[in-house]
Amino acid sequence: MSNITTHKGFTPQTMGEAIEFSERLSNSQMVPKNYQGKPTDILVAMQWGFEIGLAPMQALQNISVINGKPSVYGDAAMALVQASAVCEDVEEYFDGEGTPNPVAVCIAHRKGRKPVTAKFSVEDAKRAGLWGKQGPWSAYPKRMLQMRARGFALRDAFPDVLKGLITTEEAQDYPEDKPVPVKDIKPANPLDAIAPPVLIEETYERPAEVEMVQEDEPVEIQQSEVEVSEDKAPQAQTYSTNWLLYIPNKEPVSLQSLDEWLVEYNKLADKVATAGKAAPRKRMTALRELREANEASIGRIPNMARIVLTQAYQSRLKHLGAQMREEEGTPDTVEVDNGPQRQT
Repeated sequence: MSNITTHKGFTPQTMGEAIEFSERLSNSQMVPKNYQGKPTDILVAMQWGFEIGLAPMQALQNISVINGKPSVYGDAAMALVQASAVCEDVEEYFDGEGTPNPVAVCIAHRKGRKPVTAKFSVEDAKRAGLWGKQGPWSAYPKRMLQMRARGFALRDAFPDVLKGLITTEEAQDYPEDKPVPVKDIKPANPLDAIAPPVLIEETYERPAEVEMVQEDEPVEIQQSEVEVSEDKAPQAQTYSTNWLLYIPNKEPVSLQSLDEWLVEYNKLADKVATAGKAAPRKRMTALRELREANEASIGRIPNMARIVLTQAYQSRLKHLGAQMREEEGTPDTVEVDNGPQRQT
């Protein structure tokens, strides 16, 4: 099966090379702004690119995260499909141009199967509240109609090629997911109302950033005031419908999905690792405390995500260890661990 990945340029062959490559790219002004200074995001984007057939730099240019979920730009989706051995042809055109309701049409032809046709009209855009929306829908309405029809057709005809990713143009139009307040949840079965309530927050505020601290101040992880369960012990993580982000000496924050937990945990870990003018040794201690507090959650996540999380943790310790040796002039080494094992 062919794909659009080429072997020109440098492509990491091991996890260690991928981590080092991600760190160097994060310090470059040549990568998209949303990846600058974020080596962990770069590593995840490169992994997604590898799985769908994009080289590392192609992945950074064509994969974006919208509302915590990865997506691929429509042009890259078309390139992936056309480079696939199962693609026979993709047709795109407009019906009714010059009328009040032009329709974008995309027909995806897959070898050995009936063509898949998707249409998206001005009326469809109006019903979805997109027509006249500020941004691309106002500046390039015809292009946006085309991208929406393309995304539907390619996803339906070639789900195996796109690995379930939607187009960025479509993802940008979806509202951000918000937790449903407890008072608005209605049980499907009246008997469900008798069961103990699931730990879900009425309001959700993301953890606040780590305070900028001085050299002689301890590193303290701050959190917004969020109403949570009185249970602070890791045993509370047995709930399957939410994820708790534990913050040392603070109340845990309840998140609605694993994706959201990973995003918030990595943000917090990055803030701890770069906490102002605090001594590297203090930042290393705070980083370890943050990980230890969340061992139960880390043990629940899928293997690949846990590997990436552990590698990012080790990378942060490595950099802090280098800073510590430079400042203290000692030959100290940094001990790293593989993190908690997956719970069974």
